[in-house]
Amino acid sequence: MYGRVVVHCVPAGHHYFVYFRIYMDYNATTPPEPEVIQAISEALQDAWGNPSSNYIADVTFVPVSKVTARVEVEDIIAAVRPNTCLISVMLANNETGVIMPLQEICQRIKSLNKQRERLRILLHTDAAQALGKIRVDVSDLGVDYLTIVGHKFYAPRIGALYVNGPGTKTPLYPMLFGGGQERNFRPGTENTPMIAGLGKAAELVTSNLSDYESHMQRIKLYLEERLQAVFAGRIRFNSHFLGSDILPNTCNVSILGPRIQGWRVLSNCRRLLASVGAACHSDSGNRPSHILLSCGVPSEVAANAMRLSVGRETTEADVDAVVEDLRETVQLLEEMN
Repeated sequence: MYGRVVVHCVPAGHHYFVYFRIYMDYNATTPPEPEVIQAISEALQDAWGNPSSNYIADVTFVPVSKVTARVEVEDIIAAVRPNTCLISVMLANNETGVIMPLQEICQRIKSLNKQRERLRILLHTDAAQALGKIRVDVSDLGVDYLTIVGHKFYAPRIGALYVNGPGTKTPLYPMLFGGGQERNFRPGTENTPMIAGLGKAAELVTSNLSDYESHMQRIKLYLEERLQAVFAGRIRFNSHFLGSDILPNTCNVSILGPRIQGWRVLSNCRRLLASVGAACHSDSGNRPSHILLSCGVPSEVAANAMRLSVGRETTEADVDAVVEDLRETVQLLEEMN
């Protein structure tokens, strides 16, 4: 299946060996489901017609706890100032998989809004990594805005912004001006096929989330068990933090030892396709992840980190092959050293 395996041939004398590469970077992107591709194709065929100032802001960055790797509720409240107008917190971290206490943050801020004689503080969350992996309900969370990213849950590369009562209950202003599409909030012809694909992917998540979540959780636990067994005493899970819940599919792991940095291991693996961190931070080169360092992970451990994220199609056989690939690669690098 595209997005999960590719074929790689390596010449050896007069023979060719075929290796099926195994994709474990589902936090970077996911392949669209067959139903999503069908929805896009149908929309391209049947719905091809046309459907229709700079400001200066003062920003406060709140660090995460080095114990829980979460942004703590009390730290958010302590950072609120008389002129605070917006609080934005990601729902789940894209490298560690740690889930933030967003519902509690929203409850506390709404209590503050009731006590203060001022415009209310608005609440936004980036739910890119959470959608399709855990239950996400805007009513339960209590947010005013929620960011949706399609290619994280088997949809095309298109996004959406949920707004609780756009322009009436919750302020929303256009960044661009021109046509009157999308209720005058965003000019430009709508990309109907991609919108159809996003809708179909969301429908699949609504219908199948329990199965998706339990499968990914089971496979991730099996992956961690196999890594622990093969690299006993040399493994550090950078996604395990006291008191924090994590996404069911994310395993951030370091194999301890000199000259087996995560990027070096992954670039020498024959079968495993994964990354050392978020694709949006790929310009950081081979430096340790600033996210892991912020969470209290030692620099020498963070340098060896790899983010392995399983998907809906990942099997135990895939895990076995990946762990063996890692074992052989680490052994090779250590012999080279």
